[in-house]
Amino acid sequence: MRIGMLFPGQGAQFVGMGRDLYDAFDEARDIYRRARATLGFDIAELCFSGDLQTLTETRNAQPAILVHSVAALAVLAARGVEPAVVAGHSLGEFSALVAAGVFEPMDALRLVRTRGELMYAAGLERPGTMAAVVGLDREAVARCLEGVTDGVVVIANENAPTQFVISGEIAAVDAACEAARAAGARRAMRLTVSGAFHSPLLEPAATEFRRALEKTPRGRLRVPWVANVTGDVVEDADAVVELLARQLASPVRWVDAMRAFETRAPERTGEVGPGRVLAGLMKRIAPGVSVEPLGTAEAIDAFTAA
Repeated sequence: MRIGMLFPGQGAQFVGMGRDLYDAFDEARDIYRRARATLGFDIAELCFSGDLQTLTETRNAQPAILVHSVAALAVLAARGVEPAVVAGHSLGEFSALVAAGVFEPMDALRLVRTRGELMYAAGLERPGTMAAVVGLDREAVARCLEGVTDGVVVIANENAPTQFVISGEIAAVDAACEAARAAGARRAMRLTVSGAFHSPLLEPAATEFRRALEKTPRGRLRVPWVANVTGDVVEDADAVVELLARQLASPVRWVDAMRAFETRAPERTGEVGPGRVLAGLMKRIAPGVSVEPLGTAEAIDAFTAA
């Protein structure tokens, strides 16, 4: 069975994530055991019974979500479910590229751990923040940002036609939120994050991360990948390093990506990993694409039995 696969990014984590997969499937247990050896600490313990604050730290949340997604992917593969096209939201691109054959799971895990550490350090070196803006279209959000004259603030995530995340220096983000509320946004408030991700403040981290990407073995793209940075379908693995490096300091063009994904998606699409955030976004972008959750043992059993 070949399906479209979407992979969630940071923010999807929760304490207890992946426990049922670990308990139910040998393939999932193998991924968690290998992850422990790769990381040098017990990622399963952190995910299953750790405290939420520690799990939510960028340097922990990113490997935790990838391991959950890759564990679910391994279970699906053992049951003959393979991707026909893949996409991932921010961090989720690494899980997507495991599914597409570009990265081996533990190589992707090392990259994600490095990426999370670089992002965490960037937030300490040059403090910034992010905020959700809901209820305005892209042009209206852009006008709000144009009115901020002191500091850096940009659109970081284009998640749905009227759902955006902005990112930048703290005072500039706060000023943009005030402008958005004045323009009629239903919501404009800061997110609990450790830095200004997907903004120019992450340029030094992106440069450092490029070096890690260049050193990591890569295979060919076995299926099309829809990239965050361009919002377009990519079929050449030679583009992977450039696009993943740029992604750290560039907007996630999820609306464009999902419209491109829709043109390639088969009859069934699954969200492989924790939560259902991407399914909710798809309803607002391309309601004709139904996204099924594939992050729990029960969901995978139901999907493969159908």
